[in-house]
Amino acid sequence: MRIHPHTEGRVRRARKVTSLRIGALLVVTVLSPSVVPAAGPSDIDGYVKALESSYHDVRTLRAQFTQTYEWGARTRVETGTVSFARGGLMRWDYREPSPKLFLATGKDLILYIPDENQVTRSPVKSSEDIRVPFRLLLSRLNLRKVFAKIEFADGALDAQPGNRVLRAIPKRGEETYSEVLMEVTPNLDIRRLVVSYTDRSRMEFRFERIERNVALNPTLFQFTPPPGAEIIKQP
Repeated sequence: MRIHPHTEGRVRRARKVTSLRIGALLVVTVLSPSVVPAAGPSDIDGYVKALESSYHDVRTLRAQFTQTYEWGARTRVETGTVSFARGGLMRWDYREPSPKLFLATGKDLILYIPDENQVTRSPVKSSEDIRVPFRLLLSRLNLRKVFAKIEFADGALDAQPGNRVLRAIPKRGEETYSEVLMEVTPNLDIRRLVVSYTDRSRMEFRFERIERNVALNPTLFQFTPPPGAEIIKQP
């Protein structure tokens, strides 16, 4: 069983605005620092404001990830390392089940599949790939403008003790997904984000070993096609 690695199956057909909404929530929480003011169960506004303001000093981030896509009775699980930097830079190094590289250089997206020696290049603005919103690092976001509703939903996931779960609901007219669930530690580190689509498919990201403001070599976000590689340019 194989899903086209650039489109992630049915996710490729989701509208670009949908993935931007999802990425907005994720960027805020992935980049949160280790200490923030606590917010009680009834203080959802305070909790959201803490998320929005807590990542402003973060310039780079690196983490281990597990990406799971479920649709019907089928499941695709991939793992690897992801790195982000200001300026719209992003690098997903997939290790399992097969190696591939997904890179955002600021303007372009590059997908390299070593097993096929194939490189696909496309403009960021034209892509509907679910990973694209992750490049919006350190953007100042107002989640109340992004989502119609944000609420605590601690019983919606099998979260670890002490973690909180948030549910974000899409605005009317943007319902290609039904909700986004996010599990957050007491220190506001995101550990899991689950996107449920209206076609009953589901995308989940889990993050471990999160490192903030880690030194990243600029060459990490550069790519030179290997000799003999097939180059595919998408409009």
